[in-house]
Amino acid sequence: MENGEIPEDANEHCPGPQAESAGKSDACEGCPNQEVCATAPKGPDPDIVAIIERMATVKHKILVLSGKGGVGKSTFSAQLAFALAAKDFQVGLLDIDICGPSIPKMLGLEGQEIHQSNLGWSPVYVESNLGVMSIGFMLPNPDEAIIWRGPRKNGIIKQFLKDVYWGELDFLVVDAPPGTSDEHISIVQYLQETGIDGAIIVTTPQQVSLIDVRKEVSFCKKVGLQVLGVVENMSGLSQPLLDFKFLKVTETGEEKNVTEWAMEYMKEKAPELLDLVGFTEVFDSSGGGAAKMCSDMGVPFLGKVPMDPRLCKAAEEGRSCFDDTKCGLSAAALKRIIDKLVASEMFSSMENGV
Repeated sequence: MENGEIPEDANEHCPGPQAESAGKSDACEGCPNQEVCATAPKGPDPDIVAIIERMATVKHKILVLSGKGGVGKSTFSAQLAFALAAKDFQVGLLDIDICGPSIPKMLGLEGQEIHQSNLGWSPVYVESNLGVMSIGFMLPNPDEAIIWRGPRKNGIIKQFLKDVYWGELDFLVVDAPPGTSDEHISIVQYLQETGIDGAIIVTTPQQVSLIDVRKEVSFCKKVGLQVLGVVENMSGLSQPLLDFKFLKVTETGEEKNVTEWAMEYMKEKAPELLDLVGFTEVFDSSGGGAAKMCSDMGVPFLGKVPMDPRLCKAAEEGRSCFDDTKCGLSAAALKRIIDKLVASEMFSSMENGV
């Protein structure tokens, strides 16, 4: 337990050996280190000093959170990092989803490894102004499950913060796992001393997702973390009519592909239809969606991003959706959200070069 580190054999919700409640809280019951922690001298965690020094060169730190998995949080984090880098900001993207590190895939960095210098761990770079750090770079086998208890997860998060040499950064985007668990408590605790700007919360429109997002907002308020805004992802399916397949269902339930016939019919009878974009609701948003929830809870609503198969393809291929016109629908929505974020009072000085 040197330097206040949480031992690997500690209980899952260990408060840390330097905490006042160390060895005394309910979470300590049955822990093999309970007596040592209860009697050890308490004091400030020396690693916090190292984290403060390391983060001193980072102007803005943003957490990206979600109440549930599968809402597109990591996709949003990746595209946010791409967009900020495209604005000529110096950007770092830190993936602390220890059990499901998808950021290397979404940045096109699979198979890359972390290198160490006398300054610390070096991020893996997509561009000269976009660096990435993830436990995914440390796994010898990408299919291997990471079966770690909370203390060990917290340890690697602390190591990322104090040992990675980012250099001068305008933005550090932190992609967190879904929920409100040990990783979230740790990252907020470690970064609050360095000045964290706040969190962006990603959700989908339906109530089953919004229920958990309300918990996420509550978590932010309890730990004193500002909610920069909520993004409603997968807000309806949008794609050009030309990208659709058309099926005819027979009386027996068999599906027959009639796309070629449908396209030829439209070209001949109604060619103006080929320029249209098809849209349909995928999730039930009759309850008002994220916008209504934000109004109820008094937090900013940043906007909606449609479910766009071309954005999904860009994420699968590890590229920015802003590089070409193929992601026109989702890219425009993401750009509006990111422009709104950067133009906010908190970040507006950066647009002016301050």
